[in-house]
Amino acid sequence: MSRRCINALALGLLLAMPALGFAAAEPNTQVPVGSHHYAATTVPDRIVASPSVDPSQGFAVAWRTDDSVRAPLLEIALAGDSPAIEGIRQVRAKTQVLQAENGVSHHHRAEVDGLKPHTLYVYRVQGNGSWSAWNQLRTLGKAGEPLTLLYFGDTQNKNLSHVSRVVRAAQKFAPEARMSLFAGDLVSGGDGADDSEWGEWFAATSWLAQETLVAPAIGNHEYFEAFEDTPQERRVLGKHWPVTFALPGNGAAAAASSTYWFDVQDVRVAVLDGTSALDLGTAQAQAQWLDRVLANNPHPWTIVLLHQPFYSPREGRENAALRDVLLPVVRRHNVDLVLQGHDHTYGRRGEGEAATPQYVVTVAGPKQYRLSGEARRTMDPVAEDTQLFQVLKIDPQHLRYEARTVTGRLYDAFELRRDAAGGKQRVELRENRIAPRDCPRAQTAKGRADRCWE
Repeated sequence: MSRRCINALALGLLLAMPALGFAAAEPNTQVPVGSHHYAATTVPDRIVASPSVDPSQGFAVAWRTDDSVRAPLLEIALAGDSPAIEGIRQVRAKTQVLQAENGVSHHHRAEVDGLKPHTLYVYRVQGNGSWSAWNQLRTLGKAGEPLTLLYFGDTQNKNLSHVSRVVRAAQKFAPEARMSLFAGDLVSGGDGADDSEWGEWFAATSWLAQETLVAPAIGNHEYFEAFEDTPQERRVLGKHWPVTFALPGNGAAAAASSTYWFDVQDVRVAVLDGTSALDLGTAQAQAQWLDRVLANNPHPWTIVLLHQPFYSPREGRENAALRDVLLPVVRRHNVDLVLQGHDHTYGRRGEGEAATPQYVVTVAGPKQYRLSGEARRTMDPVAEDTQLFQVLKIDPQHLRYEARTVTGRLYDAFELRRDAAGGKQRVELRENRIAPRDCPRAQTAKGRADRCWE
């Protein structure tokens, strides 16, 4: 069935909701039809900092303006206690053009290097006759120093109305976090309102995106279907992804704009593109690249981030190409954590009695699916109907993982511990975990029994 038919059917169901006794479903964005609220202006917006290969010494910033701004500046200086900011260094940005439903916009990228580890800087970005706020960002530390990361599953839907409180809860719980990992499907896309959806994602992430480093994986919703319902139908990368983030650009050649790696203190992080692997035939190329990246890892810990799970907790989903081609690389290099999204539930599993890898699927956004029977048998813990954020605390000998609900309650926790010989042990941390959560609803507001909430 085409997307147009599906949208028409959904609209019909929505109009019938009051008569059927259901509460009306919420819209995906808060932007009224026909509004260009998120159109670019001369004032910089959509500011997001992302890691360089070594984020103790540098980072990159992307931002957006209207098309009157070309090659603007980023200014950076050491942070101090006075408003008289001194020793300002200027970095010229590179600019790309985007045409979307909100009009033409210019997306800028500036790369900052030569910084000192564990040092607080201020930076701002330029528009046309205007500047952003001065943002404070601390570079990452050196190996051996404690590190806190945040990890979010799919945001995707209703970013402003529902995802924003998850992001705020995470920041309040772990204000020391220096970086956030996102497991893809940041927006839903493909509905003619993609630019407004990205506008609401940035509204939801706000200071998190500007004052900590953001490392996203790409999801299937960052792609779209070209020539839908024809013999030429194919998956195509969306226009927003290549211009929205300033990523390291050191990924697999076959998926150059959507795979990358970086080192953060005692951890090497490798980011994969599951959609490209599954639908565009790049699984083998990504596996070869990942093998090289992990073979040269000098650090005690390894994290792989991707959207589609190796082991799906949702009924009817099998990602065979990932398991057949990429999973052997993960196992061979003893990856510690595989962080995933896509299935809009929560589930964690390992490989038998082995301490690692630990595979996690989680969701930050409000769209909630139902667990499969297989997931309930092979994963522990699991959850439905639950928005979560994750906190990782890492030093050379310990990796502590916590999954918390949007209200801050502990849902899952464990710790990986390294011994003197480099071996690893997993210790489950069960104290103060809340009871398992299942979906209490028979169907959604749109009448779907295969989901818990839309």
